[in-house]
Amino acid sequence: MKAFLAGFGFAFQGILYCIKNERNMRIHTVAAIFVLIFARFFAFDRTEYGILLLTIGSVISAECFNTAIEKLANKVSKEKHPLIKAAKDAAAGGVLVCAIFSVLIAVVLFSKPEGFENMFVFYTENPLHLAGIVLLGIVSVIYIVMGPVGIINIFRRKE
Repeated sequence: MKAFLAGFGFAFQGILYCIKNERNMRIHTVAAIFVLIFARFFAFDRTEYGILLLTIGSVISAECFNTAIEKLANKVSKEKHPLIKAAKDAAAGGVLVCAIFSVLIAVVLFSKPEGFENMFVFYTENPLHLAGIVLLGIVSVIYIVMGPVGIINIFRRKE
């Protein structure tokens, strides 16, 4: 049982590694957060939410696999080799395919005009929520560009 639970710890360490070290992973996680925030305005049924969650999971998983392949390939050889390049390119291509199809799925799911109307009404009637979402957007850009380690280092320098 202890080894089983330790496996979850290792998995979470891998996810956190990707978030700390891979800008694209931070882009995907931020996009997922905003998609989930805005999804509530579109009155999705269980199936649509399921598709949305599977899509988010596939993109984030693909980014983890891509990072694993890149790191392993870099460890195997620092020299340029056509097979290592092919492996890294294929892994990156897998992420791109997931990302493109996730955008297409989002277009299909979020193509309900009443959802945008609901969002507009909510944020115009609740200026604090609008300020919060704008602030979240600003914080998200900083998080994507600097990463958690970069942000922590800013606060450490002031001490």
